[in-house]
Amino acid sequence: MTDSIYIPAIAGDGSLYPIEKMQAHLDGQLHLAVSVFVFDGDLLLIQKRASTKYHCAGLWANTCCTHPHWEETVEDCAERRLSEELGFSVPLTRHQTVEYAADVGQGLKEHERVTLFSAQVDSRALEIAPVKGEVEETRWIGPRELMREVRERPQDFTPWFRIYLQRFPGLSFAEAA
Repeated sequence: MTDSIYIPAIAGDGSLYPIEKMQAHLDGQLHLAVSVFVFDGDLLLIQKRASTKYHCAGLWANTCCTHPHWEETVEDCAERRLSEELGFSVPLTRHQTVEYAADVGQGLKEHERVTLFSAQVDSRALEIAPVKGEVEETRWIGPRELMREVRERPQDFTPWFRIYLQRFPGLSFAEAA
């Protein structure tokens, strides 16, 4: 499945404590996460998760997302994961933090407090190098086409991405910051 990676879980009193990533997903324990959205104008870079991922394999998601390692800042985490999954680095803008819970299949649950990040880039100048085992495919998509695809084939998209689209239908994180 996965190596033992410890991520920050959130206790009832709001304090953080380390928990093994897979245990957090088995228990549905509230934990920290980041989600990155890279835009070229109103086009969003989305990724198809690798077919070998331990959950939501082969589904479309936002540009990238993950969990901070124990004692890693959310900013460092977002930058690290963008490079680890897509092979590039760009300046990121931090936005609000949202919380959601979702069943992600195979007896696993996400219950995340997610800090959202975005970037504006020129896609013609961006070299995307998807990392095998993480990302199967990438593409740029406009808001209308994305919403149409999610409406017609919701099963092709990760639960968290569908939740983000419901909460932020314009994908305009800058206005909500």
